[in-house]
Order: sequence, then C-alpha cells, then structure tokens
Amino acid sequence: MPFQSLVARLPYPSFAVQRAVAIAAVIAQAGIGVTGSVVRVTGSGLGCPTWPQCVEGSIVPVAHPELDMLTQWIEFSNRLLTGVVILVAALCVITAWRVQIEHPSRRRLVKLAWTMPAGVMLQAVVGGITVLAKLEWWTVALHFLASTPLVWLAVLLLRAFKEGDEPARWLIPDAGRKTLIVLAAAMWAVLVAGTVVTGAGPHGGDPGTHRLQAPIETLTQVHGGLLVVYLIVLAVFGLQLMRGETPKPVWRRYTIVWVVALSQGVLGSVQYALGVPEALVSLHVLGSALVIISTAALWCGSRDRGPAPVSPAADRELATSN
Repeated sequence: MPFQSLVARLPYPSFAVQRAVAIAAVIAQAGIGVTGSVVRVTGSGLGCPTWPQCVEGSIVPVAHPELDMLTQWIEFSNRLLTGVVILVAALCVITAWRVQIEHPSRRRLVKLAWTMPAGVMLQAVVGGITVLAKLEWWTVALHFLASTPLVWLAVLLLRAFKEGDEPARWLIPDAGRKTLIVLAAAMWAVLVAGTVVTGAGPHGGDPGTHRLQAPIETLTQVHGGLLVVYLIVLAVFGLQLMRGETPKPVWRRYTIVWVVALSQGVLGSVQYALGVPEALVSLHVLGSALVIISTAALWCGSRDRGPAPVSPAADRELATSN
C-alpha cells in the first residue's frame, strides 16, 4: 500500500508523542461537546441554517437580513472546530499505524485509533441532521450522546498507547468487574436523562426551536435520582475493592471519580437553583465529559495488559529518562 509505505518512512513516535496525540484526542472529543453547548446557550444553533453550507450559496457566514452575524460566526466557528477534531483523529491513526508497522501485533491499538475519524464522520452526519431538523430537541440530544462513546474510546486509546496487547488481567475482585459494568451503564443513563432535561429546558439553540413538552421538575428529579444510583454503585464498587489487594493507582482513580461526580452533582443543583444560567450550562457539559473521562480511566486502570513494546530508539529514550 503506497500510503503505508509513506507512514513507514515517518520517525517512530516516542512515548511522549504517542501520549500527546492521545491526550489531544481526549481533549478534542470532550471539547467539541462543550463548544456545542456554547452554540446552544447563545441561541446560535441556526446561525448557519443550511448544511454543509452556512447560508444558501456560501460555506462561510455572509451578511443576511434575517440572520445575525454574531450567531452565524459562533455556529460557523464550532463547525470549523470539527476540522481540528478531524486533524487530531487523523494523527491518532497515523501514530498508531506507525507503531503497528514496527510491532505488527498491535492491531487493537490501530482499531481503537480508527474509531476517532469514524466517530467524527458519524458526528458530522448527525450534526447535519440536527441543523436540517431545525434543532429538534431529540436530534440535539443524539448529537451530544453520539460524542460520549468517543470520549470514552479516546481514553481507552490513551491507555492502549501505554500498555501491551496481552489478555486483560483484572486487578480488582471478580465481583468488582461486574459492578464496574453496572457503573458504566449507570453513567450513560445519567447522561441520557440529562439530555432529556435539556430538551425541556430554556436553551434550545434558537428562540424558535420546538421544546420537549414535559415537566422539567420531574425530569430533573429523575436525572438527579439516576446520579444517586451512579454514586451508590460507585460506593458498592469501593467496598468490593476493599476485599482484595487493590493497587494504589486504582484507588487514586476511584477517588478522582468521586470528586468529579460529586462536583458535577453540586454544579447541577446550583445550576437548577439559579434558573439555568448560560455559563453554568457549559460548565455542566464540561463536567459530564470529566465524569466520562474519570470513569473510563477507572475502567482502564482496573486491568493490566502488560507493558507496551518499544522500538530500539524508544528503548534508548526510556533508558536515558530513567
């Protein structure tokens, strides 16, 4: 393959480069959701009312009697950020591919890397549907929810660059493995409920957007109740960790999840009490991304796949750094 031969000519990426690319993927996948919330709370969701063009006949914002230029540029800027996410996703694939050329057994690493551009393309399609559907609340919910597994997979990719490809050896008691699965399921249930609350809330992305006709008080209580379920499962998981010789790194990740989840719960309560101010909405979306990242990191840290193979040059670099 011509492209593979081109990738093979690239320098072997150091551990620092691999880590930087994967961290960029985590930030990009989480960040695009936060910037999307900014578009929503500023009412700029239909600043560019067509797709893939911004306005009919132009891919960039132009003066239009029915459209405010500021809202056009806010929405257009968010679309431009998709280009940055695509670039980072491409770097993930190239970096993982270069590693696999040196170590052919690293197929899992490359598969994880390919989920980044594949996910971005899916998001672009969902984003286009969202615009064409005039920001119907359920399309906005799908647009956000489609990004959540990409954040999770980006964390798994970061871990994959640092570990080998041996069969997973769990570092936690057997009962904890099942609870960890329940914890992940509870996390996504909280996220889904959050998008439903948003669908009935005041920030629809455009003043004329149709909203979900449901009592927001009830929806908020369901959302909060599911967070309580998540925290209960997290507490049970901690009790199960006490039954075995759990490594300290797992306990550190577990503690971080508690800090992030409780902070997110407090932020959500304050946000609701203050009438859902715009700035707190975006902070709450950022908090959602941090919950995903910390939970995924706990998942990754609860198992071991052995050390990552290194190239001779990388081996020398590691020896020098030690």
